[in-house]
Amino acid sequence: MSSVLFESQRAALADVVAIPVTPFAADGGVDQDAHRALLRRLLDGGVRTLTPNGNTGEFYALAPQERQLVTELTLDEAGDRAAVLAGVGHDIATAVAGARHAREHGAQMVMVHQPVHPYVSQAGWVDYHRAVAAAVPELGVVPYIRNPRLPGARLAELADACPNVIGVKYAVPDAAKFAAFARDAGLDRFVWVAGLAEPYAPSYFSAGATGFTSGLVNVAPAVSLTMIEALRSGDYPAAMKVWERIRRFEELRAADGSADNVTVVKEALAALGLCRRDVRPPSRQLPEERRAEVAAIAAGWSL
Repeated sequence: MSSVLFESQRAALADVVAIPVTPFAADGGVDQDAHRALLRRLLDGGVRTLTPNGNTGEFYALAPQERQLVTELTLDEAGDRAAVLAGVGHDIATAVAGARHAREHGAQMVMVHQPVHPYVSQAGWVDYHRAVAAAVPELGVVPYIRNPRLPGARLAELADACPNVIGVKYAVPDAAKFAAFARDAGLDRFVWVAGLAEPYAPSYFSAGATGFTSGLVNVAPAVSLTMIEALRSGDYPAAMKVWERIRRFEELRAADGSADNVTVVKEALAALGLCRRDVRPPSRQLPEERRAEVAAIAAGWSL
């Protein structure tokens, strides 16, 4: 199977890869109307790649039926306006079921969440992803890599067995390690997505990334799109101007081991009147004194 078959999927990864939030209703369930409205706002804002069931979507806090619902809502709203990269994970059977469900409902790609098992061998990492990729050979497959010990050669080994492994969401916070990993795996063989969003995008683009993930895009699509246009044109000073604008917001998300990563995004959306601020444990709502700061940042972007 030639990588040419995945040309549109590869192009979709070389972009702002939005990770939509999953808004919750007053009863605690998924707020389908708010979810659709937020997705439409992303699409109307120019976003062309969506990842339902990403970490910003609280993947690990959703029940299996909710993950299916989120995938279906996203595919329905996206239509032919955006590519959908559905997040899958947990045990192999659950990940495979999620991938097949995404395929049945029209997704073009799946992102395989980093295995959270405490015991991960390098060969076992390959086996896990191979099982998922082999189950959906028609879909592009994107491993989400957060393990700094995994060498690039293992990714190359996986792609030798599964040609539908076409891209990588690389989320190890080390630009030098990323540069080496990408070259060891095959810089031109995969689409490299900076998996730590806008704060790391300039440094990772300088080393070969052509897309980046974003949770901030939920709040201000234009800000994320401005950054990628600057990076595509090689205008790093312009990209860093955006970086400076978003720095405080992203610092709040990253504090305490990213404890408030989703919370800050939902707080900003709540301040703009777009959804409730509710998050599920193990996340928690922001304390009152932090809310005003987030609201001020979000208001500044919406001008």
